[in-house]
Amino acid sequence: MEQDAPKIEFPCSYPIKVLGRAGQDFETVINEIFEQHAPAFDRNLTQRRPSKAGTFLSLTLVIEATGPEQLEALHKDLMATGRVSMVI
Repeated sequence: MEQDAPKIEFPCSYPIKVLGRAGQDFETVINEIFEQHAPAFDRNLTQRRPSKAGTFLSLTLVIEATGPEQLEALHKDLMATGRVSMVI
């Protein structure tokens, strides 16, 4: 028997990792999108991890998630930039 994935109880603190090609304004673009969907998120808590060669940048941002609709809209807008390779 297959188990259902655990249900997330909203609102909750929710970390999101965004991976994309490092560039001058990559982090600024990502922050602007997060601020549209989660205005209270604290950009000072963002964890940055560049790839060994510095080609890619991984950002882990924590938001107060309000529901699946918010997370879906955030994911859609991040991917629409053309700058994001993956959202985890």
